[in-house]
Amino acid sequence: MDLRKIKKLIDLLEESNLAELEIKEGEEVVRLSRVPKGGVAMAAPAPVAMAPAPVATIAAPAPATVAEAPAADALPAGHVVKAPMVGTFYASSSPGAPPFVKVGQQVKAGETLGVIEAMKMFNQIEADVAGTIQAILVENSQPVEFDQPMFVIA
Repeated sequence: MDLRKIKKLIDLLEESNLAELEIKEGEEVVRLSRVPKGGVAMAAPAPVAMAPAPVATIAAPAPATVAEAPAADALPAGHVVKAPMVGTFYASSSPGAPPFVKVGQQVKAGETLGVIEAMKMFNQIEADVAGTIQAILVENSQPVEFDQPMFVIA
């Protein structure tokens, strides 16, 4: 599908009351959506996606999240320290340095458990409670999501 056709589709979407438009042409799929004029979005209407026909490959990651949900229930008993932000977790202050904590180690409230790098800033992750590290649920240099369980302290 060429760019002129896509521009015409965008114009058609803007002139109509439609919130979403999806066109399939052979193996190509173009999906356009916008927020209605009374909506809250700050951005102008724009094409959302342009992908080859096998749309099932796009939806494939969804079952993985469902499979991860039971793993969260299998955490050891204790206080769970969760990621306060999205970023990359580091277990030590520099490559080659020993990790801040290990499983079985006693920690005090306020003690550094690791760091999360977000936007070139290193943010210390501190223990909110005193106790023993029961589990470290993230690996060094692993990306973490907001509210992802990272440590279990009992």
